[in-house]
Amino acid sequence: MKKANVKTGILAIVMIALTATSCKDKKKEKEGQEGHHTEQMEEGGHMDGTMEDHSQMDHGEMRHNEMSMLSSDIVTDYLALKNALVSDDQDDAAMAGGKLESSLKSFSSSKFTSNQQAELNDIIEDATEHAEHIAKSEIGHQREHFDVLSKDIIDLLGITGSDRTLYQAYCPMYNKNKGALWLSTSKEIKNPYYGSKMMTCGEVQKQIQ
Repeated sequence: MKKANVKTGILAIVMIALTATSCKDKKKEKEGQEGHHTEQMEEGGHMDGTMEDHSQMDHGEMRHNEMSMLSSDIVTDYLALKNALVSDDQDDAAMAGGKLESSLKSFSSSKFTSNQQAELNDIIEDATEHAEHIAKSEIGHQREHFDVLSKDIIDLLGITGSDRTLYQAYCPMYNKNKGALWLSTSKEIKNPYYGSKMMTCGEVQKQIQ
């Protein structure tokens, strides 16, 4: 009886030892799994960081698109004016100048930084004055104002960006060989300063997007 009790006690001790060992093994396994999981989380965090960078990039692109849309009507009316001058059409140019004047006055710089607002407001004020003159002048005078107006629009798009692909062209002969710029949606040269007299005078300098 006594010997049976001893055997039972030894068996109990062995069972306890095996249970403890099993628990330790399970604990190590669990810690290993948790460590692997943590490693995956860290790797995932790195991936998330990369995704976050893409999100920030997308946000930047969205902001650029939003800003460029603010000048969309101005660009549309400017191009209509340019096309009228290419066609030597004084009346259409005057009409386009009037529309451009309204678009310029409707432009809001409130979403830009304070420094950009100050610069944009100066550009808009000057461009509006030239658009007003174009709406009331004969074609020779319209072209003189279009020269300075084009510089204003280029400066404007330098801040806002453009909602479409544009090409900046240059005519070296206009204004006694001082030269003049203009914007177009095509690489093909159609000169708004000389029209039918020298339609292809000029060259594309750069692309604006």
